[in-house]
Amino acid sequence: MTPELMSNVYALMLGFALSGLLASGFQLIADRPLSFRLLHLPTAAALVCVPILTFGAPFVIMRNTVRGRRIESRRFEYAMLATIIACFWSLMSGTVIVELVAKLFA
Repeated sequence: MTPELMSNVYALMLGFALSGLLASGFQLIADRPLSFRLLHLPTAAALVCVPILTFGAPFVIMRNTVRGRRIESRRFEYAMLATIIACFWSLMSGTVIVELVAKLFA
């Protein structure tokens, strides 16, 4: 494996781990699951939720995909597309975190 591939795999895993951590922490504090419906709150509350949703979105997307597939029997193609989107989003958020850590400790 090339170093670039290993770096991307590491960023992908870090993105999903951070996403799950944020979603679980939000649910622990707010007593409700993290959802995109938070963006419909009044302006100040919605602005506070944007960073949480930015990094927690892969978890929300995958949770909704699994539930939709199991409960509503959605088609496989939609589940696959949602998985690709969640993985790409996780890769990008993990890359941001890796770059931020690299800048802080370099």
